Amino acid sequence: MLYSLFLLLTSVPSIASSGKLLATPGVSQIEGSAGGGIVPWAQLAGYASEDEFSVNGFCSRADVTDYTLDVCGAQLNVFNRVELSYAQQRFDVPALDAEIEQSITGAKIRLYGDIVYSDWPQLSLGLQHKSLDDGTIATLVGAEDTSGTDYYLAASKLHLGAIVGYNWFWNVTTRYSKANQLGLLGYGGENANTKVLFEGSTAVFLSRDLAIGIEYRQKANNLNLGEQDWKDLFVAWMPNKHVSVTAAYLDLGSIAGADDQTGWYLSVTGYW
Repeated sequence: MLYSLFLLLTSVPSIASSGKLLATPGVSQIEGSAGGGIVPWAQLAGYASEDEFSVNGFCSRADVTDYTLDVCGAQLNVFNRVELSYAQQRFDVPALDAEIEQSITGAKIRLYGDIVYSDWPQLSLGLQHKSLDDGTIATLVGAEDTSGTDYYLAASKLHLGAIVGYNWFWNVTTRYSKANQLGLLGYGGENANTKVLFEGSTAVFLSRDLAIGIEYRQKANNLNLGEQDWKDLFVAWMPNKHVSVTAAYLDLGSIAGADDQTGWYLSVTGYW
């Protein structure tokens, strides 16, 4: 499916925007927002400038020791001020011969700045409303709710030529969330309280279209199932303003009591 999407996206001409520098929108995050693979960034999806719009589509897959996660979605950038997104997740649990599906509707507003041109980092405020199609498994493991909303504040900055001539990017995100494993296991639980979680990303551009970086995402252990923080090492390739491809090594720790969940991630985004 990802290969077919790649062929389609690279063959479709742009119909909207091309205002930003190559690679500056980031890629597509697994909850539908623009960002890295596991962390939303302050950038808005697509290449729209202040008098343009852009529409993007993406599909991603994460395959770790005992589980797989498939995500497809779309993003709309309006005048480089507001981002709207939608994603559908499918989480396969082979041990239970079960699938968990979740829909995520997101919104992000740019509050200040530009990751390249402003002196201070770009700052954006976002939300992700998540709802399970069937909350049976979430309820069985002790979740309080089968839907919920995450709120986050992200700051991003790209420093041109900062590391021996290479461009350096960083992002810091703080998130309020009661989600268990992105919400795939529901929201809240016996150990739940108000959670403000830290997320971060950094990358070095080896060329104008190739970046290598790392990400970290703090997680809450609301269900006492040993939920652990997530980490990845990624490579992102953005050959033009129509497509980006991201591959990563994932270390997701323990998921639903199953330890050592490591594996790979692949994502393709098309920009119109």
